[in-house]
Amino acid sequence: MPNGTSDRPTRMKSGLPHTPPQAADIIARRNAAMAEELGLLIDGATNYAIYMLDPEGRVTIWNRGAERIKGWTEAEIVGRSATLFYSPGDVKAGKPQEDLDRASALGRIDEESWRIRKDGSEFLASVTITALRDETGALRGFGKVIRDITDQKAAEAAVTRRESHLRSILATVPDAMIVMNEQGIVSSFSAAAEILFGHQQAAVVGRNVSMLMPPDDRPAHDGYLQTYRQTGVRHIIGSVRIATALRQNGETFPIELAVGETEVGGERIFTGFIRDISRRQETERRLKELQSELVHVSRVSAMGTMASTLAHEINQPLTAIANYLETALAMIGENGERDDELLRDVAEAMELAAGQSLRAGIIVRRLRAFVECGDTGFCVERLDMIVEEATSLGLLGAHEAGIKVTMTIAAGLDRVMVDRVQIQQVLVNLIRNAIQSMSAVSIKELTIATAPDRAGWVKVTVSDTGSGIDPQVRDHLFEAFSTTKEDGMGLGLSICRTIVEAHGGRIWAEAAAGGGTAFHFCVPLAEDAENA
Repeated sequence: MPNGTSDRPTRMKSGLPHTPPQAADIIARRNAAMAEELGLLIDGATNYAIYMLDPEGRVTIWNRGAERIKGWTEAEIVGRSATLFYSPGDVKAGKPQEDLDRASALGRIDEESWRIRKDGSEFLASVTITALRDETGALRGFGKVIRDITDQKAAEAAVTRRESHLRSILATVPDAMIVMNEQGIVSSFSAAAEILFGHQQAAVVGRNVSMLMPPDDRPAHDGYLQTYRQTGVRHIIGSVRIATALRQNGETFPIELAVGETEVGGERIFTGFIRDISRRQETERRLKELQSELVHVSRVSAMGTMASTLAHEINQPLTAIANYLETALAMIGENGERDDELLRDVAEAMELAAGQSLRAGIIVRRLRAFVECGDTGFCVERLDMIVEEATSLGLLGAHEAGIKVTMTIAAGLDRVMVDRVQIQQVLVNLIRNAIQSMSAVSIKELTIATAPDRAGWVKVTVSDTGSGIDPQVRDHLFEAFSTTKEDGMGLGLSICRTIVEAHGGRIWAEAAAGGGTAFHFCVPLAEDAENA
């Protein structure tokens, strides 16, 4: 260090007690060597500006680190005030003297503040000012150590920003994110993971990630990690797989798991991304069910089309049969041979056959109208006629099955505002369900009745003496795909509800007195509907 090193031994001699010349010479040489070594040490600290000030704040010693950091050489700065190193604003505020006063009072101060270089540029400095006193306590000056921390602070700020950014991502990423080491110990647990698993981060961090798995899966997971550490063979890392996870409340649920790996400081770090796929699996299951049901519906639709065609084709020969029978009866009558007993019996049989043919034709026409749905639209209809037409279709086979049918139509409630075909569809479905429910019981009684409901409405009831319906099932009877039949689709009652609710009414089921089930639905009376 120019000139500075040679000055230091002289300063260090001051204050020495009187000694013999020989001893004084030895001490002087020793002090000179120590001063030289100290100078070399100070000058060797090139990353630190180390310098001394006298009590008035003027520079007395200046190392090479100070030259490098601040730009002034020792010759340029020694003897000048340290106020050169402060910004004009700090000088105006009296900070240079204030710093010395605080260091004198406290013995030492540490701070981070901005300083000025010779070229006028600023840098952020870590500053240590130490008050230097002699053996009597008198102030000899100040030692200052300055380190340029501009780049360090910039790097720390960058790290802070990155950490803040990462925390923001962890707080907002929709998938749960878990970070763990190669022993499976959790070090980070995202906000989404807290919501997904029900655990707070503090309850998970520091524990094995297997706590988030069902007990039966935990040994296998620990085995995967151990095998990977020993062999490097990956089982789930770098791929997406379906697994089962465990919530805090003990509920298990399916997840989609993706695990990534990185190495930090020679240690493997694993990051797992977890997505709850419960809804997706449920949706997939429902889609498969719907696809199956749609196939069934398409078959039913095809059958309906075929039934309509078949009804049309059958109606023609039935009409021809009736015409032939009527012609034969006329021919018998024209020949005047009706007095013959055999001919009378034949004529009677032919009349009955003709009547049945006509009845069959009516049934077929109604079946065709029912299948084709006919013209839809609300209009005034007679409820008793709707019930009669519906029962002619719905009660097919009821007599042969030994079912007793009772019909009670309330007087004065026959004019309703409905879609005739749709209400017939509801009645036919309810009647057929009632007949099927009584297939395995000894007492088979079917009742179809109408009765007043709330003002402006009439209630239609179809009740049976069948095996009844489980109360738990009854609550879901009118939902789509809910059925008590082994071969049922579960659409009939759902369609009935849709039709009735489209009329503004409601449909419900309840246990019938003496066993069985009673289905009720209500439709609007015509007078009130027309005045509405």
